[in-house]
Amino acid sequence: MKVIRRISLALLLAVSTSLVVSCESNDDTTTVEQIMTPNQILSSTAWETTGAKNSAGESVALNDSNVAMYVGNAYFKADGTFTMFNLDDSYKMHGDWSVPADGKTRTLVVKDFANNIRFERVVDITVLNKNEFTYRIYPNANDKTVYFDIVHTPTKHAEAHLMTTSEALSNVDWVTTKGRDNQGGDVAKEDANVTNYVGYAYFKTDGTFTMFNLDDSPKMHGDWSIFTQDGKTYRNIDGQAANGNPVKRDVQITVLTTTEFTYRTYPNADDTSVYYDIVHEVTDHAEPAN
Repeated sequence: MKVIRRISLALLLAVSTSLVVSCESNDDTTTVEQIMTPNQILSSTAWETTGAKNSAGESVALNDSNVAMYVGNAYFKADGTFTMFNLDDSYKMHGDWSVPADGKTRTLVVKDFANNIRFERVVDITVLNKNEFTYRIYPNANDKTVYFDIVHTPTKHAEAHLMTTSEALSNVDWVTTKGRDNQGGDVAKEDANVTNYVGYAYFKTDGTFTMFNLDDSPKMHGDWSIFTQDGKTYRNIDGQAANGNPVKRDVQITVLTTTEFTYRTYPNADDTSVYYDIVHEVTDHAEPAN
């Protein structure tokens, strides 16, 4: 009986020693995979739209009208900002992004080039791991039975250049198309509160500008720049009117996208509750000769 006990103890000691050695060995050679949060997963790689499915689980072409606007390359930064470009590297949108700890939704706060908020978009996340990021969109927000899942996979496609505010303003030429009052209503460019600001504007990359009336007569010329103050973005011009008078003007930019440039004017500088926004759109009108 004593012999059997000695043998049993010896076997138990051998097994225990083996387990200890094994554990110590594993500690030296095995790395425990770090668990990533949803934020870390989304920002760990760039994403490309590679597929879409409808609510029946059927594949949908990326050029289908229901999904085309969601297609592109997306870059979610760890600092909470993002950029998106179309597959041809043309600009799509940029701004701030967030994902809650449960990873169920993704929120975008889309901004223009002057850092004004354009809109917010929240989508349901259906898949989020290191190999796939898929979110769901509903053509009709009141009908959850019809939806499209937008599928993204990691990409090494280099991020395209995001224009600065100055680059966005000088990238195209502008023509005044209308005004908006402080109630959001459209105001004709012939209105007395707006007409003084109407014309063609050509902002050059060298920091100079020219402006012309709609009949191509000279309006003003000089230097321009962009600056920020109290979280708002302003355009400054320092130049000379056609009549020779000096012109210095700082205006707040309320919209600056690839297709619209709008700034705010106040009939009475001491009453900021009454204002007019001067709306410009892109033009291909050739710059007249000075």
